[in-house]
Amino acid sequence: MHHIATDAWSQRPLTADLAAAYAARHAGRAPALPPLPVAYTDYALWQQARLGDEREDDSELSAQLAYWQSALAGSPEELALPADRPRPAVPSHRGDSVPLSIPPWVHGRVVELAREFRATPFMVVHAALAALLTRLGAGTDVPIGSPVAGRVDDALEDLVGFFVNTLVLRTDTSGDPSFGELLERVRATDLAAYAHQDLPFERLVEIRDPERSLARHPLFQVSLNYDTAETARAREAAPELDGLTVGGQRLGVTTAKFDLTFALTETRAHDGGPAGLRGVLEYSTDLFDRGTAERLVERFGRFLEAAVAAPGAALDEIDILLPGERSLLEGAWSEPDPGPVAAPVDGARFPDLFEAQVARTPDTPAVRDGGREVSYADLNDRANRLARLLAARGAGPEDTVAVLLPRGPELITALVAVQKAGAAYVPLDTELPAERIAHMLDDARPVLVLTVTGTQDVLPAGAGPVVRLDAPATEAALAGLDGGDCTDADRRAPAASHDPAYVVYTSGSTGRPKGVVVEQRSLIAFLVRSAARYRGAAGTALLHGSPAFDLTVTTLFTPLIAGGCIVVADLDTPEQDAPARPDLLKVTPSHLAFLDTIASWAVPAADLVVGANN
Repeated sequence: MHHIATDAWSQRPLTADLAAAYAARHAGRAPALPPLPVAYTDYALWQQARLGDEREDDSELSAQLAYWQSALAGSPEELALPADRPRPAVPSHRGDSVPLSIPPWVHGRVVELAREFRATPFMVVHAALAALLTRLGAGTDVPIGSPVAGRVDDALEDLVGFFVNTLVLRTDTSGDPSFGELLERVRATDLAAYAHQDLPFERLVEIRDPERSLARHPLFQVSLNYDTAETARAREAAPELDGLTVGGQRLGVTTAKFDLTFALTETRAHDGGPAGLRGVLEYSTDLFDRGTAERLVERFGRFLEAAVAAPGAALDEIDILLPGERSLLEGAWSEPDPGPVAAPVDGARFPDLFEAQVARTPDTPAVRDGGREVSYADLNDRANRLARLLAARGAGPEDTVAVLLPRGPELITALVAVQKAGAAYVPLDTELPAERIAHMLDDARPVLVLTVTGTQDVLPAGAGPVVRLDAPATEAALAGLDGGDCTDADRRAPAASHDPAYVVYTSGSTGRPKGVVVEQRSLIAFLVRSAARYRGAAGTALLHGSPAFDLTVTTLFTPLIAGGCIVVADLDTPEQDAPARPDLLKVTPSHLAFLDTIASWAVPAADLVVGANN
């Protein structure tokens, strides 16, 4: 039956009345149920009279409202949970569950610890859950939702109806307290909440007025349900019907009201002693994989076991690692990064590695920009023609060529071509201030500047010889050149691994921007190692930033030696227009917020590389 009509406790009187009515009808007489001392309408009127009007300063309801306003002031809008996927803008509310079991001896210790601290077993479990969430990155301000029965008078025991309310239990885990100290905090929080449990949750949301979002539940996203053995018996009791065998049928969970719901029920032995806690973890499949939920359950059990065994231990001292994780952390994951990987051939340069990949996968897409796609063979052909044009116009080893092009196949072609010609590229950006562009050109003194119609206008006067790639004369010249791989015979001088590959400029935050020269041997050492470390480089890599910053080097060139595809897109592209989820993404820490919101489509399937802003 739906919660609009009943709650879990109602099942006991409801099934008892059903059994009595069935027995009477089976015997051929009308049911004669004893009258109830109160009806649900009596309860509603009584509650209204007891609580009073919230507009009256001396009313109980006004006092409860003031308590919750104070208790939840500044509480977090959303808990950071160890999810597998970003939160969707609109949840599907699909869910699943995994079993949760706490052994009898741990349950017994939970009961003993509760008695020592004048708390309840629920409070012990609540403290353990809050502490675990903190250890998993949720922060030290942890609101957890929990239902209360709401049957505050014995006269309500046999009444069918919905009495349950939801409380927000805000837990402060700051300061790395011992588990015992945290339990004392939780006890105080929970008792105060119980003393003010009558304010409906819907009204609580109104007065707290959190930032509204369809993506998450307001005020809390993790719920803790804890049933005593008595409540469980009342809920699960099957009616005894004459001549019939009655049993319960469990229905699988397919929905999720919250991100995570820990639902635990006490079991008792024949002598009344603790026999363990059993239940489930319900989880949103929008956010979590089943394996993650199973590990979370196992981690919770281990944390609770350790906490009740040593309540004097600080939270940070309680081990939350699962079997095998410590050896992994101390073993394979702690091995030092491999040093720079030697180039396949001494003296090799980036063009050599790229051309080797072209030979392996000529027809594989190398660049994708919206509806445009360029294969490895096509990219190599274009770059070879442009390299010969650049060489014919004076670009070669020890020279620089400035590149002022929008992100796309033309940009990548130009960066490869400059290196094939033996020169170093100097990436510029139309978004840079005119003074910065002028300084970079004056400092780098490029022999050529590559532009197109849309970017040429930002160049300062006297920028040097400009090659506009979309000019008809340039296009005609390129069409007449050889598309085969360049050799030293095509270059002004022989190319070497110690030649500069590119010159990138610092931000200038501490003065004038300074050019940093990166040699070919350094570039390929980085790229070969990146290709080995990031398996996503052989898939799709998202190019979302300006080549004027060295952050983009990883996604500009690593895929081109690993057989991957560079996908050009902005992080603020609407999801309906965005490309498929990339395999490799490199960002700065400031970009990470985008991945939780408008750029959730860009969360990589294989490798997320975060580089420093500075």
